[in-house]
Amino acid sequence: MASVYRVTCKMCRREGVSLCGRVKCAVKRRPSPPGIHGPNGYGKLTPYGTQLREKQKVKRSYGLRERQMRRYYDIAIGIKGNTGTLMGQALELRLDSVVVRSGYAQTQFQARQIVSHGHITVNGKRVDVPSYQTKPGDVIGLKRNGSGQVPTGIKSIADQRSDRALPQWIAINNQTLEATIVRRPEANEMPPQFNIRSIVEFYSR
Repeated sequence: MASVYRVTCKMCRREGVSLCGRVKCAVKRRPSPPGIHGPNGYGKLTPYGTQLREKQKVKRSYGLRERQMRRYYDIAIGIKGNTGTLMGQALELRLDSVVVRSGYAQTQFQARQIVSHGHITVNGKRVDVPSYQTKPGDVIGLKRNGSGQVPTGIKSIADQRSDRALPQWIAINNQTLEATIVRRPEANEMPPQFNIRSIVEFYSR
């Protein structure tokens, strides 16, 4: 696990912002890109370079491949409304993203593992696809073992949710450990470190 985080934090340092979500992210200790150039490694970006870096930040934060990222743009541009907002909503409503926002995981990587291992249910049914697109009204729960208990590791993370700011578009039931998506996230509720508009401009070139 440590080696995975080292690779992830290398990406965080390359983009100049914490993408892994860890409290001890390396970019907080070494706010410079990896390599021999140190703080001068970022250089001056052209408008195209700025848009590219924004795209890379989002891709790496959500753990997406380029083809997946492009697909979110293609879907958003085909729907009436603000393309950037629609694209951001689709990313935030991914099941692994909802798991993080609900406090069942601390990082996107951890959320993908939890979902892939079958520990998450949607409306009472087990879903093991991290990219599963949730919608308002869906109830996200934790799959219980044979004795009706939630796995200890996941419950311990959920118990620490009071230390984190949870989004208003998700309602938490602490008794049943369920999260209900009450509405789609608004533009001002997207992760502040991302400029979705720049990504739309990059793909629309």
